[in-house]
Amino acid sequence: MSQGLFEILQQLLGASHVQSNEDAAPYLTDKQGRYVGQVIAAVHPANTEEVAAVVRACVANDTPVVVQGGNTGLMGGATPDGSGRAVLLLLDRLNRVRNLDTDNDTLTVEAGCILQTVQDVARDAGRLFPLSLGAEGSCTLGGNLGTNAGGTAVLRYGNTRELTLGLEVVTAQGEIWNGLRGLRKDNTGYDLRDLFIGSEGTLGIITAATLKLFPLPKAQATALLAFDSLAQAVKFLSHARAGFGASLTAFELLSADCLALLREQFPQGPQPFLGAVEPWFALLELSDNHSESHAREAFESVLGEAFEQSLLANALIAESLAQSEGLWLLRENMSEAQKRAGRNMKHDISVPISQVVAFVAHTDALLQKNSPASGISPSAIWATAICITTSLIHSGSTVEAHMANYAALSLLVHDSAHAHGGSISAEHGIGQRKVGLLERYKSQVELDLMRRIKHALDPKNLLNPGKVVEVPKP
Repeated sequence: MSQGLFEILQQLLGASHVQSNEDAAPYLTDKQGRYVGQVIAAVHPANTEEVAAVVRACVANDTPVVVQGGNTGLMGGATPDGSGRAVLLLLDRLNRVRNLDTDNDTLTVEAGCILQTVQDVARDAGRLFPLSLGAEGSCTLGGNLGTNAGGTAVLRYGNTRELTLGLEVVTAQGEIWNGLRGLRKDNTGYDLRDLFIGSEGTLGIITAATLKLFPLPKAQATALLAFDSLAQAVKFLSHARAGFGASLTAFELLSADCLALLREQFPQGPQPFLGAVEPWFALLELSDNHSESHAREAFESVLGEAFEQSLLANALIAESLAQSEGLWLLRENMSEAQKRAGRNMKHDISVPISQVVAFVAHTDALLQKNSPASGISPSAIWATAICITTSLIHSGSTVEAHMANYAALSLLVHDSAHAHGGSISAEHGIGQRKVGLLERYKSQVELDLMRRIKHALDPKNLLNPGKVVEVPKP
Protein backbone atom coordinates (compact mmCIF):
# COMPACT_ATOMS: atom_id res chain seq x y z
CA MET A 1 0.00 0.00 0.00
CA SER A 2 2.83 2.40 0.87
CA GLN A 3 4.44 2.06 -2.57
CA GLY A 4 1.10 2.66 -4.20
CA LEU A 5 0.57 5.82 -2.17
CA PHE A 6 4.09 7.00 -3.01
CA GLU A 7 3.29 6.73 -6.70
CA ILE A 8 -0.06 8.51 -6.21
CA LEU A 9 1.71 11.39 -4.46
CA GLN A 10 4.22 11.62 -7.31
CA GLN A 11 1.34 11.86 -9.79
CA LEU A 12 -0.31 14.60 -7.72
CA LEU A 13 2.76 16.77 -7.12
CA GLY A 14 5.37 15.67 -9.63
CA ALA A 15 8.18 13.25 -8.83
CA SER A 16 10.65 16.03 -7.95
CA HIS A 17 8.43 17.17 -5.06
CA VAL A 18 8.06 13.77 -3.40
CA GLN A 19 10.99 12.35 -1.43
CA SER A 20 11.63 8.88 -0.10
CA ASN A 21 12.35 8.25 3.57
CA GLU A 22 16.10 8.21 2.87
CA ASP A 23 16.06 11.45 0.90
CA ALA A 24 13.90 13.14 3.55
CA ALA A 25 16.39 12.51 6.39
CA PRO A 26 17.04 16.24 7.13
CA TYR A 27 13.34 16.69 7.95
CA LEU A 28 12.94 13.61 10.12
CA THR A 29 14.84 14.85 13.17
CA ASP A 30 13.68 17.68 15.40
CA LYS A 31 15.84 20.72 16.11
CA GLN A 32 17.29 19.31 19.33
CA GLY A 33 17.93 15.84 17.93
CA ARG A 34 15.61 14.35 20.52
CA TYR A 35 13.19 12.66 18.10
CA VAL A 36 13.83 10.81 14.85
CA GLY A 37 11.01 9.56 12.62
CA GLN A 38 10.41 7.48 9.51
CA VAL A 39 7.96 8.18 6.69
CA ILE A 40 6.44 6.72 3.55
CA ALA A 41 7.25 9.98 1.81
CA ALA A 42 7.96 13.66 2.39
CA VAL A 43 5.97 15.91 0.07
CA HIS A 44 6.31 19.56 -0.94
CA PRO A 45 2.97 20.80 -2.30
CA ALA A 46 2.94 24.09 -4.21
CA ASN A 47 -0.45 25.43 -3.12
CA THR A 48 -3.47 24.81 -0.94
CA GLU A 49 -5.20 22.67 -3.55
CA GLU A 50 -2.22 20.33 -3.63
CA VAL A 51 -2.19 20.15 0.18
CA ALA A 52 -5.85 19.13 0.07
CA ALA A 53 -5.15 16.52 -2.61
CA VAL A 54 -2.37 15.00 -0.50
CA VAL A 55 -4.65 14.82 2.54
CA ARG A 56 -7.42 13.16 0.52
CA ALA A 57 -4.97 10.57 -0.82
CA CYS A 58 -3.70 9.85 2.69
CA VAL A 59 -7.25 9.53 4.07
CA ALA A 60 -8.10 7.04 1.32
CA ASN A 61 -5.08 4.98 2.39
CA ASP A 62 -5.57 5.43 6.18
CA THR A 63 -2.19 7.14 6.33
CA PRO A 64 -1.25 9.72 8.99
CA VAL A 65 -0.16 13.21 7.90
CA VAL A 66 2.41 15.24 9.82
CA VAL A 67 2.84 18.88 8.79
CA GLN A 68 6.15 20.73 9.13
CA GLY A 69 7.23 24.33 8.62
CA GLY A 70 10.69 25.57 9.57
CA ASN A 71 11.33 22.64 11.95
CA THR A 72 12.41 25.02 14.73
CA GLY A 73 10.02 23.68 17.40
CA LEU A 74 11.28 22.34 20.72
CA MET A 75 8.53 19.83 21.55
CA GLY A 76 8.86 17.42 18.62
CA GLY A 77 5.47 18.47 17.29
CA ALA A 78 6.57 18.43 13.64
CA THR A 79 8.49 15.14 13.74
CA PRO A 80 6.78 11.89 12.66
CA ASP A 81 7.03 8.77 14.80
CA GLY A 82 9.26 5.82 14.02
CA SER A 83 6.61 3.56 12.54
CA GLY A 84 7.21 4.69 8.95
CA ARG A 85 3.44 4.88 8.35
CA ALA A 86 3.13 8.66 7.93
CA VAL A 87 3.48 11.16 5.14
CA LEU A 88 5.41 14.30 6.07
CA LEU A 89 3.85 17.38 4.50
CA LEU A 90 6.24 20.32 4.19
CA LEU A 91 4.94 23.82 3.51
CA ASP A 92 8.17 25.40 2.27
CA ARG A 93 6.70 26.08 -1.20
CA LEU A 94 3.61 27.80 0.21
CA ASN A 95 5.54 31.03 0.77
CA ARG A 96 3.67 33.67 -1.19
CA VAL A 97 2.31 37.03 -0.08
CA ARG A 98 -1.28 37.02 -1.31
CA ASN A 99 -2.53 40.44 -0.31
CA LEU A 100 -1.41 43.62 1.41
CA ASP A 101 -4.17 46.03 2.44
CA THR A 102 -2.76 49.16 4.06
CA ASP A 103 -6.21 50.75 4.35
CA ASN A 104 -7.40 47.80 6.42
CA ASP A 105 -3.95 47.22 7.97
CA THR A 106 -3.90 43.54 7.04
CA LEU A 107 -1.45 41.20 5.34
CA THR A 108 -2.44 37.82 3.90
CA VAL A 109 0.43 35.37 3.53
CA GLU A 110 0.87 31.63 3.13
CA ALA A 111 1.90 29.40 6.01
CA GLY A 112 5.35 28.61 4.61
CA CYS A 113 6.48 32.24 4.76
CA ILE A 114 9.48 32.82 7.00
CA LEU A 115 8.50 35.07 9.90
CA GLN A 116 11.26 37.56 9.11
CA THR A 117 9.93 37.85 5.56
CA VAL A 118 6.48 38.71 6.94
CA GLN A 119 8.07 41.39 9.13
CA ASP A 120 10.01 42.81 6.17
CA VAL A 121 6.98 42.95 3.88
CA ALA A 122 5.06 44.85 6.55
CA ARG A 123 7.96 47.22 7.22
CA ASP A 124 8.42 47.97 3.51
CA ALA A 125 4.79 49.07 3.48
CA GLY A 126 5.33 51.36 6.46
CA ARG A 127 3.67 48.96 8.87
CA LEU A 128 4.66 46.70 11.75
CA PHE A 129 3.98 43.01 12.21
CA PRO A 130 5.08 42.74 15.83
CA LEU A 131 5.61 39.00 16.33
CA SER A 132 9.34 38.61 17.02
CA LEU A 133 11.33 35.69 18.42
CA GLY A 134 14.79 34.18 18.29
CA ALA A 135 14.10 31.82 15.39
CA GLU A 136 12.40 34.46 13.20
CA GLY A 137 14.97 34.00 10.44
CA SER A 138 14.00 30.35 9.95
CA CYS A 139 10.65 29.64 11.62
CA THR A 140 7.52 29.88 9.49
CA LEU A 141 4.20 31.54 10.07
CA GLY A 142 2.42 28.19 10.01
CA GLY A 143 4.50 26.98 12.93
CA ASN A 144 3.90 30.23 14.79
CA LEU A 145 0.16 29.75 14.31
CA GLY A 146 0.32 26.07 15.19
CA THR A 147 1.88 26.79 18.59
CA ASN A 148 0.32 30.24 19.14
CA ALA A 149 3.80 31.75 19.59
CA GLY A 150 4.23 34.83 21.76
CA GLY A 151 7.72 36.29 21.36
CA THR A 152 9.30 39.36 22.92
CA ALA A 153 6.48 41.87 22.20
CA VAL A 154 3.66 39.78 23.68
CA LEU A 155 3.25 42.25 26.53
CA ARG A 156 1.89 44.87 24.14
CA TYR A 157 0.57 42.97 21.13
CA GLY A 158 -0.39 39.54 22.47
CA ASN A 159 0.26 36.05 21.10
CA THR A 160 -0.10 35.03 17.45
CA ARG A 161 -3.80 34.38 18.08
CA GLU A 162 -4.32 38.09 18.84
CA LEU A 163 -2.43 39.03 15.67
CA THR A 164 -4.55 36.89 13.33
CA LEU A 165 -7.90 37.82 11.79
CA GLY A 166 -8.53 34.93 9.42
CA LEU A 167 -7.24 31.55 8.28
CA GLU A 168 -7.28 29.20 5.35
CA VAL A 169 -7.28 25.57 6.51
CA VAL A 170 -7.25 22.14 4.90
CA THR A 171 -9.41 19.86 7.02
CA ALA A 172 -8.75 16.26 8.00
CA GLN A 173 -11.05 15.21 5.13
CA GLY A 174 -9.10 17.22 2.54
CA GLU A 175 -11.64 20.03 2.27
CA ILE A 176 -10.56 23.68 2.08
CA TRP A 177 -12.03 26.22 4.49
CA ASN A 178 -11.42 29.77 3.30
CA GLY A 179 -11.75 31.99 6.35
CA LEU A 180 -9.35 34.69 5.18
CA ARG A 181 -11.55 37.57 6.30
CA GLY A 182 -9.82 40.73 7.43
CA LEU A 183 -12.58 41.66 9.86
CA ARG A 184 -12.08 42.95 13.39
CA LYS A 185 -15.76 42.29 14.16
CA ASP A 186 -17.41 39.10 12.94
CA ASN A 187 -19.84 37.47 15.36
CA THR A 188 -21.32 34.85 13.05
CA GLY A 189 -21.11 31.72 15.11
CA TYR A 190 -18.25 29.59 16.41
CA ASP A 191 -14.80 31.10 16.01
CA LEU A 192 -13.10 28.38 13.96
CA ARG A 193 -9.96 30.47 13.69
CA ASP A 194 -9.25 30.11 17.40
CA LEU A 195 -9.85 26.38 17.21
CA PHE A 196 -7.06 25.80 14.69
CA ILE A 197 -4.53 28.26 16.15
CA GLY A 198 -2.50 26.44 18.79
CA SER A 199 -3.66 22.98 17.68
CA GLU A 200 -0.22 22.04 16.26
CA GLY A 201 -1.63 20.50 13.09
CA THR A 202 -3.84 18.01 14.92
CA LEU A 203 -7.19 19.49 13.84
CA GLY A 204 -6.40 20.90 10.40
CA ILE A 205 -3.52 22.17 8.28
CA ILE A 206 -3.23 25.96 8.22
CA THR A 207 -2.16 27.04 4.73
CA ALA A 208 -2.58 30.84 4.90
CA ALA A 209 -3.51 33.61 7.32
CA THR A 210 -4.71 37.20 7.31
CA LEU A 211 -2.67 39.11 9.88
CA LYS A 212 -3.09 42.41 11.70
CA LEU A 213 -0.66 45.20 10.94
CA PHE A 214 0.18 48.19 13.13
CA PRO A 215 1.76 51.61 12.61
CA LEU A 216 5.55 51.59 12.60
CA PRO A 217 6.77 53.20 15.83
CA LYS A 218 8.35 56.59 15.28
CA ALA A 219 10.70 56.08 18.19
CA GLN A 220 11.92 53.37 20.53
CA ALA A 221 13.67 53.59 23.87
CA THR A 222 15.54 50.77 25.58
CA ALA A 223 16.97 50.43 29.07
CA LEU A 224 18.52 47.80 31.29
CA LEU A 225 17.17 48.17 34.81
CA ALA A 226 18.54 46.81 38.09
CA PHE A 227 16.38 45.77 41.05
CA ASP A 228 17.11 45.00 44.69
CA SER A 229 14.59 42.15 44.66
CA LEU A 230 12.19 40.31 42.43
CA ALA A 231 9.29 41.85 44.34
CA GLN A 232 10.62 45.30 43.46
CA ALA A 233 10.77 44.33 39.78
CA VAL A 234 7.15 43.16 39.81
CA LYS A 235 6.01 46.39 41.50
CA PHE A 236 7.99 48.40 38.95
CA LEU A 237 6.22 46.58 36.12
CA SER A 238 2.83 47.69 37.43
CA HIS A 239 4.20 51.24 37.67
CA ALA A 240 5.56 51.07 34.12
CA ARG A 241 2.31 49.73 32.67
CA ALA A 242 0.39 52.57 34.27
CA GLY A 243 2.94 55.18 33.17
CA PHE A 244 3.64 54.00 29.62
CA GLY A 245 0.26 52.47 28.78
CA ALA A 246 0.18 50.77 25.40
CA SER A 247 3.67 52.09 24.60
CA LEU A 248 5.28 49.50 26.86
CA THR A 249 6.44 46.87 24.38
CA ALA A 250 8.72 44.52 26.28
CA PHE A 251 9.84 43.70 29.81
CA GLU A 252 12.37 40.86 29.91
CA LEU A 253 13.57 39.82 33.36
CA LEU A 254 17.03 38.33 33.90
CA SER A 255 18.57 37.05 37.10
CA ALA A 256 22.09 38.03 38.12
CA ASP A 257 23.07 34.42 37.32
CA CYS A 258 22.04 35.07 33.73
CA LEU A 259 24.22 38.16 33.42
CA ALA A 260 27.18 36.34 34.98
CA LEU A 261 26.77 33.47 32.54
CA LEU A 262 26.60 35.88 29.59
CA ARG A 263 29.82 37.59 30.69
CA GLU A 264 31.52 34.23 31.02
CA GLN A 265 30.42 32.81 27.67
CA PHE A 266 30.40 36.06 25.65
CA PRO A 267 33.29 38.14 27.07
CA GLN A 268 33.37 40.14 23.83
CA GLY A 269 29.69 41.06 24.21
CA PRO A 270 27.99 43.85 26.18
CA GLN A 271 29.15 44.11 29.82
CA PRO A 272 26.58 46.33 31.55
CA PHE A 273 26.52 46.82 35.33
CA LEU A 274 29.93 45.24 35.96
CA GLY A 275 30.34 44.80 39.69
CA ALA A 276 26.63 45.35 40.38
CA VAL A 277 25.25 43.63 43.48
CA GLU A 278 21.59 43.69 42.49
CA PRO A 279 20.11 40.18 42.03
CA TRP A 280 17.62 41.02 39.27
CA PHE A 281 17.66 42.97 36.03
CA ALA A 282 15.18 43.70 33.25
CA LEU A 283 15.28 44.82 29.64
CA LEU A 284 12.62 47.46 29.09
CA GLU A 285 11.50 48.68 25.69
CA LEU A 286 9.14 51.51 24.89
CA SER A 287 7.67 52.04 21.41
CA ASP A 288 6.37 55.54 20.81
CA ASN A 289 4.14 56.74 17.97
CA HIS A 290 4.94 60.42 18.50
CA SER A 291 8.63 61.33 18.40
CA GLU A 292 12.06 60.61 19.85
CA SER A 293 11.73 63.54 22.25
CA HIS A 294 8.30 62.35 23.42
CA ALA A 295 9.65 58.85 24.04
CA ARG A 296 12.63 60.22 25.93
CA GLU A 297 10.45 62.45 28.10
CA ALA A 298 8.13 59.55 28.94
CA PHE A 299 11.09 57.35 29.75
CA GLU A 300 12.69 59.88 32.06
CA SER A 301 9.40 60.70 33.76
CA VAL A 302 8.37 57.11 34.52
CA LEU A 303 11.87 56.03 35.57
CA GLY A 304 12.31 59.16 37.67
CA GLU A 305 9.08 58.47 39.55
CA ALA A 306 10.20 54.86 40.05
CA PHE A 307 13.44 56.01 41.68
CA GLU A 308 11.50 58.38 43.94
CA GLN A 309 9.18 55.54 45.00
CA SER A 310 12.07 53.09 45.57
CA LEU A 311 10.86 50.83 42.77
CA LEU A 312 14.18 50.85 40.94
CA ALA A 313 17.81 50.46 42.04
CA ASN A 314 19.62 51.54 38.87
CA ALA A 315 19.05 52.15 35.17
CA LEU A 316 21.18 52.14 32.04
CA ILE A 317 19.38 53.89 29.17
CA ALA A 318 20.53 53.24 25.62
CA GLU A 319 21.70 56.46 23.98
CA SER A 320 21.76 55.11 20.42
CA LEU A 321 20.43 52.34 18.21
CA ALA A 322 23.77 50.53 18.56
CA GLN A 323 23.51 50.61 22.36
CA SER A 324 19.92 49.39 22.19
CA GLU A 325 20.91 46.49 19.96
CA GLY A 326 23.77 45.71 22.33
CA LEU A 327 21.39 45.45 25.27
CA TRP A 328 19.07 43.16 23.33
CA LEU A 329 22.05 40.93 22.56
CA LEU A 330 21.89 39.94 26.22
CA ARG A 331 18.50 38.36 25.61
CA GLU A 332 19.39 36.93 22.23
CA ASN A 333 22.61 35.29 23.47
CA MET A 334 21.08 33.70 26.56
CA SER A 335 20.20 30.32 25.05
CA GLU A 336 23.59 29.96 23.38
CA ALA A 337 25.37 30.91 26.61
CA GLN A 338 23.55 28.15 28.46
CA LYS A 339 24.32 25.68 25.69
CA ARG A 340 28.02 26.49 25.87
CA ALA A 341 28.06 26.11 29.66
CA GLY A 342 26.82 22.52 29.60
CA ARG A 343 23.74 20.39 29.26
CA ASN A 344 20.77 22.33 30.53
CA MET A 345 17.20 21.66 31.52
CA LYS A 346 14.75 24.28 30.26
CA HIS A 347 11.19 24.76 31.36
CA ASP A 348 8.79 26.84 29.31
CA ILE A 349 6.19 27.74 31.92
CA SER A 350 3.94 30.64 32.84
CA VAL A 351 2.34 31.92 36.03
CA PRO A 352 0.21 35.00 36.74
CA ILE A 353 2.33 38.09 37.33
CA SER A 354 0.96 38.28 40.87
CA GLN A 355 2.43 34.82 41.56
CA VAL A 356 5.91 35.32 40.08
CA VAL A 357 7.63 36.14 43.37
CA ALA A 358 6.06 33.23 45.26
CA PHE A 359 6.69 30.83 42.39
CA VAL A 360 10.37 31.70 42.03
CA ALA A 361 11.03 31.49 45.78
CA HIS A 362 9.20 28.19 46.13
CA THR A 363 10.72 26.61 43.03
CA ASP A 364 14.23 27.81 43.79
CA ALA A 365 14.05 26.24 47.25
CA LEU A 366 12.85 22.95 45.77
CA LEU A 367 15.65 22.88 43.21
CA GLN A 368 18.31 23.78 45.75
CA LYS A 369 17.09 20.97 47.98
CA ASN A 370 16.70 18.31 45.30
CA SER A 371 19.48 19.06 42.81
CA PRO A 372 22.55 16.85 43.08
CA ALA A 373 25.74 18.67 43.92
CA SER A 374 27.54 17.54 40.76
CA GLY A 375 27.51 20.68 38.71
CA ILE A 376 23.85 21.71 38.53
CA SER A 377 23.31 25.41 38.97
CA PRO A 378 19.61 26.01 39.65
CA SER A 379 17.57 29.10 39.05
CA ALA A 380 19.06 30.73 35.99
CA ILE A 381 15.78 32.44 35.21
CA TRP A 382 14.63 34.93 32.64
CA ALA A 383 11.11 35.98 31.90
CA THR A 384 8.77 38.16 29.98
CA ALA A 385 5.97 39.58 32.07
CA ILE A 386 4.00 36.44 31.27
CA CYS A 387 6.38 33.57 30.44
CA ILE A 388 9.12 32.24 32.70
CA THR A 389 12.01 30.05 31.57
CA THR A 390 14.05 28.24 34.18
CA SER A 391 17.30 26.63 33.11
CA LEU A 392 19.41 24.26 35.16
CA ILE A 393 22.91 23.91 33.79
CA HIS A 394 24.53 20.54 34.40
CA SER A 395 28.15 20.75 33.34
CA GLY A 396 30.35 17.74 32.84
CA SER A 397 27.62 15.11 33.09
CA THR A 398 26.93 12.19 30.82
CA VAL A 399 23.79 12.18 28.72
CA GLU A 400 22.43 9.35 30.85
CA ALA A 401 23.02 11.19 34.13
CA HIS A 402 21.56 14.37 32.68
CA MET A 403 18.35 12.67 31.55
CA ALA A 404 18.01 10.77 34.82
CA ASN A 405 17.86 14.08 36.66
CA TYR A 406 15.73 15.81 34.04
CA ALA A 407 12.46 14.01 34.63
CA ALA A 408 12.45 14.40 38.41
CA LEU A 409 13.52 18.04 38.42
CA SER A 410 11.11 18.94 35.62
CA LEU A 411 8.28 17.45 37.64
CA LEU A 412 9.19 19.74 40.54
CA VAL A 413 9.11 22.81 38.27
CA HIS A 414 5.86 21.83 36.55
CA ASP A 415 4.12 20.94 39.82
CA SER A 416 5.17 24.28 41.26
CA ALA A 417 3.92 26.20 38.21
CA HIS A 418 0.60 24.37 38.38
CA ALA A 419 0.28 25.02 42.12
CA HIS A 420 0.76 28.74 41.50
CA GLY A 421 -1.98 28.88 38.86
CA GLY A 422 0.34 28.53 35.90
CA SER A 423 0.88 26.45 32.78
CA ILE A 424 3.49 23.86 31.82
CA SER A 425 3.72 25.32 28.31
CA ALA A 426 3.79 29.07 27.78
CA GLU A 427 5.41 29.37 24.38
CA HIS A 428 6.42 26.14 22.66
CA GLY A 429 3.28 24.02 22.71
CA ILE A 430 2.85 20.39 23.74
CA GLY A 431 4.03 18.37 20.74
CA GLN A 432 5.00 14.83 21.65
CA ARG A 433 7.36 15.78 24.44
CA LYS A 434 4.70 16.99 26.89
CA VAL A 435 1.65 15.10 25.67
CA GLY A 436 1.69 12.71 28.62
CA LEU A 437 1.91 15.55 31.14
CA LEU A 438 -1.53 16.89 30.32
CA GLU A 439 -3.08 13.96 32.17
CA ARG A 440 -1.43 15.29 35.33
CA TYR A 441 -2.40 18.93 35.05
CA LYS A 442 -5.68 19.16 33.11
CA SER A 443 -9.03 18.12 34.52
CA GLN A 444 -10.86 15.13 33.11
CA VAL A 445 -13.56 17.44 31.77
CA GLU A 446 -10.97 19.49 29.89
CA LEU A 447 -9.25 16.42 28.47
CA ASP A 448 -12.58 14.91 27.40
CA LEU A 449 -13.55 18.14 25.63
CA MET A 450 -10.22 18.21 23.78
CA ARG A 451 -10.64 14.59 22.70
CA ARG A 452 -14.21 15.22 21.53
CA ILE A 453 -13.04 18.13 19.41
CA LYS A 454 -10.23 16.01 17.96
CA HIS A 455 -12.63 13.16 17.17
CA ALA A 456 -15.22 15.49 15.64
CA LEU A 457 -12.74 17.13 13.26
CA ASP A 458 -10.38 14.18 12.69
CA PRO A 459 -12.34 10.97 13.41
CA LYS A 460 -9.64 8.73 11.92
CA ASN A 461 -6.90 10.41 14.02
CA LEU A 462 -4.72 10.92 10.94
CA LEU A 463 -3.56 14.51 11.50
CA ASN A 464 -0.36 14.58 13.53
CA PRO A 465 -1.34 11.63 15.76
CA GLY A 466 0.35 11.29 19.13
CA LYS A 467 0.72 15.06 19.55
CA VAL A 468 -1.01 17.50 21.96
CA VAL A 469 -3.64 15.10 23.31
CA GLU A 470 -3.59 11.32 23.59
CA VAL A 471 -6.50 9.70 21.79
CA PRO A 472 -7.56 6.28 23.15
CA LYS A 473 -7.45 3.55 20.55
CA PRO A 474 -10.90 2.25 19.58
